[in-house]
Amino acid sequence: MDIVDEDCCQHIEDYKRDDINTFRVVHAIFVVCTDEKSKQTKLKNAFCHVCQRLGPHLHACLHCVFFGCHKHIREHTADMKHCFSMDLTYGQVHCTKCDDYIYDSKLDEIAMTNKMSAAKCNKRLLNWTSWEPLEEDRGDFLNCNPKRICITPDSTIGLRGLLNLGSTCFMNCIVQALMHTPLLRDYFLSERHKCNGLPGTCLVCELSRLFQEFYRGQRVPLALNKLLHLIWTHAQQLAGYEQQDAHEFFIETLGVLHKHCEELSPQHSTISTTEKITKCASIIDQIFAGGLQSDLVCQKCNAVSTTIDPTWDFSLDLGPVSLGGRPPSSLIDCLERYTRPEHLGSIKCSSCQSYQESTKQLTLKTLPIVVSFHLKRFQHSKEVRFLPTKSSLNVFFFIQKEKKILTSISFPEMLDMTPFMSRNKTSSSYPIPPDNRYSLFAVINHLGSSINAGHYTAYVRQQRDYWYKCDDHVITRANLKEVLDSEGYLLFYHKHNLGYE
Repeated sequence: MDIVDEDCCQHIEDYKRDDINTFRVVHAIFVVCTDEKSKQTKLKNAFCHVCQRLGPHLHACLHCVFFGCHKHIREHTADMKHCFSMDLTYGQVHCTKCDDYIYDSKLDEIAMTNKMSAAKCNKRLLNWTSWEPLEEDRGDFLNCNPKRICITPDSTIGLRGLLNLGSTCFMNCIVQALMHTPLLRDYFLSERHKCNGLPGTCLVCELSRLFQEFYRGQRVPLALNKLLHLIWTHAQQLAGYEQQDAHEFFIETLGVLHKHCEELSPQHSTISTTEKITKCASIIDQIFAGGLQSDLVCQKCNAVSTTIDPTWDFSLDLGPVSLGGRPPSSLIDCLERYTRPEHLGSIKCSSCQSYQESTKQLTLKTLPIVVSFHLKRFQHSKEVRFLPTKSSLNVFFFIQKEKKILTSISFPEMLDMTPFMSRNKTSSSYPIPPDNRYSLFAVINHLGSSINAGHYTAYVRQQRDYWYKCDDHVITRANLKEVLDSEGYLLFYHKHNLGYE
């Protein structure tokens, strides 16, 4: 719904004259949470009084003590002939008689006072006022800059073909995915990277330059010869002119970028003193790093040994669980298998000090902003061969065999990671469940039968709803069905709603 201006709502004046203090108190306690006591009050009372739901879209009636979800607050205000209710997430006021959200300068002034007086200011509650240039400033600037880039829904700014330098499609597709990672793009286009290293040796500087090249509006394909040279320098296992694995290149590139960023900003912040997870201040860790929780459970005494390790991606098996088992058919199937308890056999328990049957289960403790999935389509095995000889000695040798799994794996445009999160008492008692939805923004496909041969292509999402296929220097329009019907080797999802620490 639109937000109605204060002049359009004829009912707000009576409320401001009689009950404006109710607005001040409810906003301070349930929206801003000005102190620790307010937080505890919100935890205990913020739920729908009819269906007991904790949110989202929870509203409080501003005429009586009633909390309701989007459906039941409307029924309550209509039945009781109450006029105003407040959204407890953002503090917006809804007028029942106007059937819309309204804006009032006096209420906005009270809300801002509450926000600024909060013990710890929450970033999402602060209002940001956009800067509007004066007419003379606008005229002088436009006269000095006659050439301007205008972004429209059909704009191709940010799309650049990449030349194949000889089996470098594995690098081109990863670069396309990185160039269309929203927060990474915003970071480098705002020129946040400041390098004090030797010129020409920093991979982060080269990536920053590539972002500028991608978003300057040119359409001529780029050659990534300098980036390739820096990768060879810092990750020597990738040096050479043969085809490489795109997943290995992605992980190695993140490692080099992380190392360079870490050297420039060595400060670290601990997410939780009990979890002992240390998060680096580098932009790579902030976007790609998540926490993987491993629980080892003794089947005799039920003792649980928990470790939490950082991770940049999730490699998911595609083969059958056991001989004759059914292989997964969707990304959800792969994640359910990934987080399913696994029997490890007899292991010495640190609690009961005896060898007992144990299980191990992986879950996600913390989710990254960008979650990437690696579908393990390549299986490696050794085959024993017998070489006949004239002598009585038998000669055996091993042959390394590689098999590509061609199983069709469906994956969604929107993905909810909540079922795969670690469970704890703190999260279950919080009145508003966290939003763990993710949106697909890049897919990398492998064409061919071998990991060291074949060809890589990428689908990337441009702006909100436009998809393009990147095949080295050729960029063509694609649709969502084409993307979701592709084979899928690497999948990139971006968090739908971002929270603030």
